[in-house]
Amino acid sequence: METKPLQIREMRPDEIGLAIDWAAKEGWNPGLDDLTPFAAADPGAFLVGLLGENPVATISAVRYGNSFGFVGCYLVAPEFRGRGYGLEIWQAAMHRLAGRNIGLDGVVAQQDNYRRSGFRLAHRNIRFAGKSVRIGIKASQELSPESIQSQIFSDIERYDSDFFADTRSAFLRAWIEQARGSGLVVKQRGVIVGYGLLRACRCGYKFGPLFADSPLVAETLFGLLTESIPAGSDIYLDVPAINPEAVSLAERHGMRPVFETARMYTQAEPDIAIARTYGITTFELG
Repeated sequence: METKPLQIREMRPDEIGLAIDWAAKEGWNPGLDDLTPFAAADPGAFLVGLLGENPVATISAVRYGNSFGFVGCYLVAPEFRGRGYGLEIWQAAMHRLAGRNIGLDGVVAQQDNYRRSGFRLAHRNIRFAGKSVRIGIKASQELSPESIQSQIFSDIERYDSDFFADTRSAFLRAWIEQARGSGLVVKQRGVIVGYGLLRACRCGYKFGPLFADSPLVAETLFGLLTESIPAGSDIYLDVPAINPEAVSLAERHGMRPVFETARMYTQAEPDIAIARTYGITTFELG
């Protein structure tokens, strides 16, 4: 079979929806408002591989700060797989992120391929699925839940920095401002001790992030955010498997594992607060 040359270029912001639509077809269940924060994260990060005018492959290679990068949305149209186009666009992404520590959340079946590209396993992530139930949770007198939109952004960004390998200001601002997302911050004596977002997806609602200084704070965020959507809705929570408190939170609420990824890095595992990570922001952008 003849293999035509692949032309790789940056996606325009209005084209990123193609990668999101392809991800939905693969069952990744993206958010309804993911386009804006994905485009804001790093202009030029989304690449498309074309045969003539026909898109056949996508990938995102997001630069965060000065030292970190994250790969996601790595997709080849089914009818064009097995022709080397995936490798070509992968190499373009690696070139864009050269010199940085690069992370990804890859499907388990591809771990060996990622290892050959220099990635090493840090931990497994598990996607839990369940139904929302109104449990009538009330915050303790010491904890003060507040709308995320009412907060000073620099305070949220400062707290978020414990959980991510480098700065992600543009992405984070757009992420917490998305129209169909419910966000809460929990404070104790005026200091942020946790925050979370529950966003509308193609199917149901997905937590991310869910960061908390204690299991009690995580439980409070989970319960209050769940009460912001209709009872009986499909809900999803992506947790690092090495955090037993996060796994326990999901299981206590009747959620079950439905999907797994491998968090991998090309360099040393970043010093981030995995023990306080109860929900990963997004598998696609970290």
